[in-house]
Order: sequence, then structure tokens, then C-alpha cells
Amino acid sequence: MLHACGAIVLGILVFLTGCAASAPPATLAISAPPQWYAPLPAVAPSGQPSATSSLPHQGSLTSLSDWWAQQADPLLVELITAAQSASPSVVTARSNIEQARASRTVSEAALLPKLDVAATLSRSMSAPVNRTTVPPIVNFGQVSPQTSWELDLFGQNRARVNADSERLLGSEALWHEARILVAAEVASQYYSWRACTQLLQGVQADAASRLETARLTGLLSQAGLGAPATTALARASAAEANSRLTQQRTQCELGVKTLVGLTAWAEPVLRLKLQAAPSGGTPHRTVIVAAVPAAVLAQRPDIFNAERALNAASFEVGSARAQRYPRLSLSGNVGYNETKTRGFTQRFSTWSVGPVALTVPIFDGGASLANLDAAKARYDAAAGQYRGAVRQAVREVEEALVNLQSTADRTIDARTAAEGYVVSLAAIEARFKAGLASLFELEDARRNQLAALASVINLELERTNAWIALYKAVGGGWTPDAPHANPMVFEIPEAALPARP
Repeated sequence: MLHACGAIVLGILVFLTGCAASAPPATLAISAPPQWYAPLPAVAPSGQPSATSSLPHQGSLTSLSDWWAQQADPLLVELITAAQSASPSVVTARSNIEQARASRTVSEAALLPKLDVAATLSRSMSAPVNRTTVPPIVNFGQVSPQTSWELDLFGQNRARVNADSERLLGSEALWHEARILVAAEVASQYYSWRACTQLLQGVQADAASRLETARLTGLLSQAGLGAPATTALARASAAEANSRLTQQRTQCELGVKTLVGLTAWAEPVLRLKLQAAPSGGTPHRTVIVAAVPAAVLAQRPDIFNAERALNAASFEVGSARAQRYPRLSLSGNVGYNETKTRGFTQRFSTWSVGPVALTVPIFDGGASLANLDAAKARYDAAAGQYRGAVRQAVREVEEALVNLQSTADRTIDARTAAEGYVVSLAAIEARFKAGLASLFELEDARRNQLAALASVINLELERTNAWIALYKAVGGGWTPDAPHANPMVFEIPEAALPARP
């Protein structure tokens, strides 16, 4: 009869194991565009962007991991390295990796048997039988290893391990994303400072020219050869230029302070390095964008993390579903006992295997069903985040490409205008010194020349920032097989979206 009952229980367990908890799909199909619709920037032999752009299908994906080192500016690489070491966001991301790794270790421990050792020691004396009898003193000691193991019949604990493993991979990707964002921020601030210093040189030259004009006009007025109104205008123009110079110098100083805060360098050290840095503000190398959008999306750590979060949510649904199924546990212990009393020692060992406990959930007030519904809701949220991340990535790349095209189209006109205003200012200055042009004409020419110079420098900075934005949009050189990440193939299929689980 006992064997028959055991066979029935075993048959039930085998049947239930076949009903192992299932999970919703871990990978969602995303319909990525077949090509980039914004024109891709081409690179001229000189290293500068060419006036024409290649077609989307002519692009090729290149490694961006050493993109900053290719800019022929060692100081930029030093600044980025220092900022990544000092950035609190990078430190937090690294801490999140350690926390995720610890969580996975805890989940893996649930799959293994537990072993504890219990040790007891007692000394006792019983009540005497009569007044003439001395009761014995009994010393008792016991050492008992105890083990327990819950069999993961329906994959509940395994699903938790898989979910934590996915989150660990995602946290590693977010560490790369933090480093990418810090690098982009430092580069943007560095190039902004360089553009500021270029503008400062132009403003200084303009202020010096206006001050000299005011001096000459004052001398003419003192000699009775100039009108007082002209002298007042020249002084006002010089004061305005000096105010603009102070404002521009302040902006450059603020840029230095920002770099000090990002890199944690001592300000004197940073200033010495900035003084020795090369001039110019445009990167010498450019980013070649992949022809297939899905290939570029694979370069983005945020999308990789979003997919890992989706996988984790899928495993958690399976784990929540497995909580509604029976649980089987096994326990056992081995004991070593020793008793001493009145010089007599007795030693003996005990052991036991079992019980084998089968727990079948019958009624829990709907708690397990609510946990399953909550896990499904988290899966839906992760799926929405994943789809949104892909759309955002495509948008960012397209916007960066549009901005690059716009700055390329405006560059030639801006430089032509600046060159023309420089020639015009030189001619009017010569006429003014010869008494053939008024101060009003000279001031108007100066304003046009300074505005054109600022337009060229700001346009160059705008183009540089567009390259930096494109660098971030295509993942900044991060790949799923980079160090500290999982060597997995990242694919974005283009099939119809599956139904909700």
C-alpha cells in the first residue's frame, strides 16, 4: 500500500513538472526603418566634411571606441579620462553593477541545498531519590549538521536567477552609457571654451580698434577739426566694446570653472594645460553612420539595457506563475551526541533523511494571482520602454544628421560673408582715416564684421556639437561585446509585434 501511494505521488509530480511555468516572449520584434532618411555626412580627403553627402546605403559601421583619441588633441582625451574617474554618475553606475551581481548571487543560492551546523552543550543535575543519595551531574553535548533543499520543480528560482542575470547585464551597459555621457559633456564644454577663446580674440581686437578710434577722434576734437558729437559717439563705442570684452572674458572664465568641476583637476594645472592646447574647435575625424539603422541601434547601451529589462520582466512573470504550483522540499540531519556522568561516557550518532514535503497551494486570498498580474503589468511597462527607447534612438540619429547637414549647408555662406565684411571694414577704415567716411559708417562696418566672425565661430561650434550628438546617438563606441558586457548578438527583428502574454 505504501509503495502504491509513493507511485501515485511520483506520478503527480511528473505530471506537474510537465506543466512548468511559461513566460511571455523575452524578445519583442521592433520594426526599425530600413535606412536613414536624413542625408549621411561624407568626409573629404582633407578630413573636413564635404559639401555633398553619401546615400544611406553607402554608409558603414565603424568602431567609435577610440573616436576621441582620433581628434588629434591629447588634452581632450586627458580631460575625458579624468572626468570619467571623478564623475558621480559613473561611480553610481559601477555601484549598481556590484549590487546587481550580489542580487544574482543571492538568487543562485536558492537553487542549492542549505547546510547549517547546530551545536549544543548542557550541564544538568536531576532531583535526588532520597536524602542520602547524591544526584549525578550530567554533561551533554551535541553537534548536528542539518540540510534542506527545495527542488525547483517549476523553475521559479531559476527564473529569478535569469532575471537577475539580465539586470546585471543591463547595469553593465548603463555603466558604459554613463561614461559616454560624461565624455560627450566634457567634449562639449571643452569645445565651447575653445570657441569662447576664439570669440574673445575677435572681441579684443574690436575693442582695441574702437579705443584707438576714440583716441584719434578726441585729438581731432581738441584741435578743432572734429565735432563733439562724433567724439562722444567714438567714446560710447569704445565703452560698449570694452563691456562686451568683459562679458566675453567672463564666459570663458566660467567655461574653465566648469571643466574644473567636471575633471576634479586643480585650476592652475588645468589652466596650464589649456594654454598649451592647440587652437581650433572642429574635430578632425568624423563618425561614419551605419547603413542599417538596426546595426547602429545595437551600439546603444540604453537599448541593450531596455532589452535586458524586458527579458528580466519576462522571467519574473514565469517566476510569479510558478508560485501558484506545488512546492517540494527535502531535509535531513546527522547528529553526534556525547553524554558524561559519574565518569561514564556514552557516545552515539543519529541521522535522518526527510521528511519529503509536498506543499500544494489551495487558498491564499488571491495573493499569488495578484503577484502574477503585477508581473505581467511590469512586463508590459518594460515592453513599452523598449519600444520607446528604439524610437528615441532613431529620432536622435536622424536629428543629428539633419543638424550636420544644416551646418554644412550654412558654412560656406557664413565664411563668405565673414570674408566680405573683413574686406569691407578694411576699406572703410582706410576711407575714414582719409576723411572720406563717417564714424557712423565705420561703426556699422565693425558691427557687421564682428557679427560675421561670431557667426562663423558659433556655426563651427554648432557643427561640433552635432557631431557629439551623433556620437551619443550611435552609442558612443559601446558594443555588446565590449569589456564588462555580455558577448551576445543584439538583433532587432522586423516582424509583427506579438500579442500581450
